[in-house]
Amino acid sequence: MAAAVCVLRAAKRSYRALLSPSSLLLRTSPRSLCTAAQRQNGQGRPDDDEAAADKKPEQSAAEKASAEEKSLLEEQLKEVTGKYKRALADTENLRVRSQKMMEDAKLYGIQGLCKDLLEVADILEKATESVPKAEVTPQNPHLKSLYDGLVMTTAQVQKVFTKHGLVRLNPDGQKFDPYEHEALFHAPVEGKAPGTVAVVTKVGYKLHGRTLRPALVGVAKAP
Repeated sequence: MAAAVCVLRAAKRSYRALLSPSSLLLRTSPRSLCTAAQRQNGQGRPDDDEAAADKKPEQSAAEKASAEEKSLLEEQLKEVTGKYKRALADTENLRVRSQKMMEDAKLYGIQGLCKDLLEVADILEKATESVPKAEVTPQNPHLKSLYDGLVMTTAQVQKVFTKHGLVRLNPDGQKFDPYEHEALFHAPVEGKAPGTVAVVTKVGYKLHGRTLRPALVGVAKAP
């Protein structure tokens, strides 16, 4: 009986020794200790490595999206700037054209009236030319008064024309200009160089430098 009690006590002491911390430490493998040390130092943790690996693609995707958005905004800014510049240019062109149209309206607004008055001037000129100069004498006062009145009226009409920019064209002897003259015929004329105006059938007029009515002429040509 005493021997059994001694054996039981010895078994209890052995069990307690196995459960002690020092005994557990001695029984831990070196590999387990290395893994524990790495975990304690923050190395070799699979969760942290996976989180870092997942974070890098997320950052790359965000940077890519930001770059694409920046590029899109730059393109939109460039497009809007181009439209703004074109709008400014169109507005300036419209302003210049409108100003030119207003100036032309001021200068050539009387063009229709001038064309009608040219017929009056032609009639006055023909009436003056039809009066026999030899009979315009003091002995014929009525004819002289009529002739003087026609001359004065013609001169006043031409003065009014000049005041408003309407200039008479009598190109006799000048070189033929198709922009100011209208050729009725071409014929050899003695004493006239080829290509010059030999005969003026009807005088022409220019309004502020623009041909209102071309002169009707005959042009000399080489024999």
